[in-house]
Amino acid sequence: MLARNRFLLLVVVGGALLAIISLSLQFLNLIPTTPIVEEQPFKALDGGFGVALGKSRKRVFPVLHIQEPNPILEAYGYCNTPNHTEQAWEGHSPADYKLLSVHVMIRHGDRYPLYSIPKTRRPSIDCTLSGSRKPTHPLLKSFISHMSQGGQGHWEAPLSSVPRLPNHSVCETGELTQTGVVQHLRNGQLLQQAYKHHNLLSPDWSPRQLWVETTGKSRTLQSGLAFLYGFLPDFDWWKLTVRHQWSTLYCGSACDCPARNRYLDEEQRRQYRLRVADTELERNYVDMAQTLGVPTRQLRAANPVDSLLCHLCHDLSFPCVPAGGCLTMAQFAVIRRQQLDDEADRRRVGLYHKYAILAMYPYLNRTASKMERVAKSSEAGRRPRAAGEEVFTLSSAHDVTMAPLLSALGLEEARFPRFAARVVFELWRSPPTTQGQLKKKAGRAKPGEVFIRVLYNGEDVTFHTTFCRSHERRAGQPLCPLKNFLSFVRRDMFSIVNATSYQDACFTHSG
Repeated sequence: MLARNRFLLLVVVGGALLAIISLSLQFLNLIPTTPIVEEQPFKALDGGFGVALGKSRKRVFPVLHIQEPNPILEAYGYCNTPNHTEQAWEGHSPADYKLLSVHVMIRHGDRYPLYSIPKTRRPSIDCTLSGSRKPTHPLLKSFISHMSQGGQGHWEAPLSSVPRLPNHSVCETGELTQTGVVQHLRNGQLLQQAYKHHNLLSPDWSPRQLWVETTGKSRTLQSGLAFLYGFLPDFDWWKLTVRHQWSTLYCGSACDCPARNRYLDEEQRRQYRLRVADTELERNYVDMAQTLGVPTRQLRAANPVDSLLCHLCHDLSFPCVPAGGCLTMAQFAVIRRQQLDDEADRRRVGLYHKYAILAMYPYLNRTASKMERVAKSSEAGRRPRAAGEEVFTLSSAHDVTMAPLLSALGLEEARFPRFAARVVFELWRSPPTTQGQLKKKAGRAKPGEVFIRVLYNGEDVTFHTTFCRSHERRAGQPLCPLKNFLSFVRRDMFSIVNATSYQDACFTHSG
């Protein structure tokens, strides 16, 4: 069966491989019905980024699609199997610019399915960690040892009772796999290499300089710890406080927003109407259900795509039943094709973007405030605080957190959050004025000016964000001024919902 699936895959993607290799994944977009509920089925993002290189910055431009996206190839991209060398463009800046702070949001790594397919055996995956089993990493053995000392750290409730390592020989629902751990050890090490020459965190960093937060799920906590260990090997547990975010939207005390919930309800109704109108998708579900010997509605409710993705990512044959047959790659492709169609319709209608603006304002506002504090404290002539400022923030979250974040930033063409995806916000200051410095040329950065840079999976997407698209056309600075981001978060982003503030958008315009 595995050989047949592989042959079908080669037939499907062989001719299109070169044309679409840079396309992004659009898969299994999950959004919450409320800020505190975990994942519910939703669609993914379509599109990709090409690359244009320059000395001062990495620029990423949309790829023109000559052919339709290939759903199978994109699904493999979503797996993010750690078997290739990745180039990270974090830490790249014009000469003499100073890195002030970095704020990272990650999606958890590869996990076991949240749903099971009726009448089939669950995927056979071992969720214990072993350096002798692939995929592995040079830091894996020491990471396992270091996590045993985690009791020395400070944990906000209820995180102290969450296991710090995946530990079941037969994975439990939603559990992080060894692949997921390795993905984030790699992520952390990539950023450690990217920032080591910028002295962002000195060897004697203080607890105040590092902020780590996660939701209460074991897969996000463990992913965050793996990332942090790759970034700061053998970090001092006594300095570490891990904070708990009760909402997958990271909205803290500002989660009450009736208008956001209304946009989400409308978006889910749009999605449902499109899905039931797809006759090919319905025939596909009927065919799959007949193969398994279950009612079509039961199969659809079981969200088979989640389990099929796990089989694909771990190179396992698709599920079979003894008296029936096996699910096929072609059936999987039909579900993926409909998700791509749904994403195109989602962008056209725009309800999800309105939802995303209100969903991610609390996180963006908190990030903007942190950047502003660091920028002010680093001004010339200011006396720094003894314990330092918060210069590195790590938020370990879900695709239901990162997908609306990308949409809120205006990155509608960004790749949908794959396993272990990362969004990075960097804060930079231009060189100060020096004696004898030539008069500043028009369009150049002012001495000591503060800038923001946004990267997604290592690619610079700053000038594709809503707050900096127009800046590229009218100025010659190599980075985006922080003031653009501050204005966007505190006022401009609400224009899409005909409001001037978060409170106004949530309540006055809540219907």
